Amino acid sequence: MELLNQINAFIHHTYLYRQMGDALYYAIIFLAIIATMAQWKLYEKAGQPGIACLVPIWNLIIFLRIVGRPASHTWRFFIPVYGQLYFMPRVWIEIAQSFGKRSMLDYILVVALNGLYILNLGLSYETEYVGPVYGNQPPPPSRPLEPKPSLA
Repeated sequence: MELLNQINAFIHHTYLYRQMGDALYYAIIFLAIIATMAQWKLYEKAGQPGIACLVPIWNLIIFLRIVGRPASHTWRFFIPVYGQLYFMPRVWIEIAQSFGKRSMLDYILVVALNGLYILNLGLSYETEYVGPVYGNQPPPPSRPLEPKPSLA
């Protein structure tokens, strides 16, 4: 109970809380509702069960299934720095690619405005799910090996 009181006291003494007050909690709840609705619509558009966005680990497995990654990659989300700063944005970019969005602007928007961009993908009538992208990249073009000139 003491730990809970200390955490609560820390939150109430942060700069952001002093500026916004209880409105901060309302903003976080509002964003969480938008993100949940966005994932629900995205999952249904990709042919997966929408209810999966409410179940924690199943959520990640379905997210990976949409981009074509195996479920065994779920543990990578939980690696402290790698999971949040590299793997998660990479999967978000693969989500955009799975829906046909392949420009640099789309990649920046999906990383910077994730919840809103996912909501846009889920609610847009023009956006279609084109299929998983992980492992479907064509091999690099092969070049004939040319002899290198000798310096001797």
